[in-house]
Amino acid sequence: MGGRWKSRILWHISKRPYRYGELRRLIPNITQKMLTQALRELEEDGLIERKVFEGSILKVEYSLTDYGVSASPLLELMSQWGKSHKQREDLLEAEEKKG
Repeated sequence: MGGRWKSRILWHISKRPYRYGELRRLIPNITQKMLTQALRELEEDGLIERKVFEGSILKVEYSLTDYGVSASPLLELMSQWGKSHKQREDLLEAEEKKG
């Protein structure tokens, strides 16, 4: 789960399955190359699965495997820590502006 983007990708996919384009919109700062690479590595690690739906338009969807679901509590804790860290940074920044 190392790397800048993997935990963020997993956190989104833990909520529901997503298509590639949806993930690009949810994580606007990630490049196409990095998203593709991270998705491949997460799939190789057994945390996500890639489902291809055949039809007139090829549809690919990413979802958590059972193994990936086991990481959900960790992802939630990381999310909570990130939110409190952001609040702390915002408070420190506001204090600095006051002088």
